[in-house]
Amino acid sequence: MSDWASLAFVGFVLIIIGFVLIFLSIVISVAKTKPKTKGAGIILIGPFPIIIGTDKESVKILLVLTIVVIVLVILLLLLNYYTT
Repeated sequence: MSDWASLAFVGFVLIIIGFVLIFLSIVISVAKTKPKTKGAGIILIGPFPIIIGTDKESVKILLVLTIVVIVLVILLLLLNYYTT
């Protein structure tokens, strides 16, 4: 086998292992008693966030993370502006 063929084979095996692990985790989570599902999502259009969530706790965490990300983006833009 050439080097490329062996690397392709290893990559293929890793992808198959990933699919098997995902399938097993789904089967295990469905087999358990009804889990409590919480979640939130964000749509960031420029500096304006649209936050959607299933409970207040998830929305609060996402709001804090959104503020941190926006501040970091503004700081990086200013840093780029002043260093060039």
